[in-house]
Amino acid sequence: MFSTRSLQALLLTLSLGLLVSACAKETPAAPAKPALSNPNTQLDSIVLGMGCFWGAEKRMSEVEGVVDVESGYANGDIAGNYHAVLDHERAVKKGTTRQRNHAEVVKVTFDPAKTTLETVLIKFWESHNPTQGDRQGNDVGTNYRSAIYTHGTAQSEIAQKTRVAYQQALTKGGLGTITTDIAPLKNYYPAETYHQDYLKKNPQGYCGLGGTGVKYPGSNSAATTTTAPRLDGKALAFKRQLVVFEAEECAFCKQFKAEVL
Repeated sequence: MFSTRSLQALLLTLSLGLLVSACAKETPAAPAKPALSNPNTQLDSIVLGMGCFWGAEKRMSEVEGVVDVESGYANGDIAGNYHAVLDHERAVKKGTTRQRNHAEVVKVTFDPAKTTLETVLIKFWESHNPTQGDRQGNDVGTNYRSAIYTHGTAQSEIAQKTRVAYQQALTKGGLGTITTDIAPLKNYYPAETYHQDYLKKNPQGYCGLGGTGVKYPGSNSAATTTTAPRLDGKALAFKRQLVVFEAEECAFCKQFKAEVL
């Protein structure tokens, strides 16, 4: 077991610019988001799960007409915060709970005068692998499920329509069945401040998001290539961030979390 002194010695080997991935305390400020030219613009929004919300936020922000993307947690039966989600996922894996965990999601707010919900969903389908069930690339767990959480019948119908269209493209490309959870939005909780705009504030931060490489029928965009890259420690900029991995049974993890994180 690590002593307090050993843990402190470990930290002294890191630079003063230390970032703690997924448990960050302080991060640089993100670039300011542009203000709407017309404050009376009627906006719409939809909540999407694509695995880790850091990469999802970055991808969905690329859509012209999207005015805001916020990381959050949705459609679970528990408290809406990061540590509650992690703790509950451990209980899910151990089979000690029947309550559903939240999905890591992004709330995408867009201007219907500049883009359509279908365009937003095309970006969604092409930017991740919706056939993986409770995982996305390196990230495994029910909290990383693919999801579309809607408000109203119209959104639900468009979501189902695009699912059918993309399934046809995936089948033609030799891929499996879409597992995306399409359901009415039951609840939504914004994620902690340090998760917001994470990859803008930390350009070398971890992103495990990857698409199938299959284009949506009729789409002119370049679909995201194949699968998410495997987590490579050499690419993690050691002087700037510490990535914490936690085992199922970890004798010193609680002490590490209490005294370091």
